Amino acid sequence: MSNANNSHIKIISTNRKASFNYFLSDQTECGIVLKGTEIKSLRVNGCSISDAYVTFTQDGIAQIINMHIAPYEQGNIFNHDPERTRDLLLHKREINYFMGKIQKEGYTVVPTKVYFSHGKAKVEIALAKGKKLYDKREAIKKRDVEREIDRAMKEKNNS
Repeated sequence: MSNANNSHIKIISTNRKASFNYFLSDQTECGIVLKGTEIKSLRVNGCSISDAYVTFTQDGIAQIINMHIAPYEQGNIFNHDPERTRDLLLHKREINYFMGKIQKEGYTVVPTKVYFSHGKAKVEIALAKGKKLYDKREAIKKRDVEREIDRAMKEKNNS
């Protein structure tokens, strides 16, 4: 059943740096307000969300900042600014929830992936709490151990 659900999803970009630098929780899918040349560029070139983050205005509008979408090659005078601030489409209760977590508990909101779902551009955002240096070292150590185990299993299967 999950196979049928994932068949309509095409991942454009993931933020691998976010899971290394932050403890992530409460992922939410939201739409993104794009111009015509931006959506065309996303389909062709992709985007970069490694330095992007989400802010909330006083009016209760969620915005993504530092999301880089390269200019569309055939866009001529109608091309967009690659680093412009883009609005996110969230329900009011979701915005209130995220704003409360940011103000009271010191979280930040970061995008974790950008993808097309049924032809529409979506962004997955998550609450993030910063990791300390020792947490990052632990993650590196765990990754290295898993890599060594995979190598040993591969050598065992090949011989």
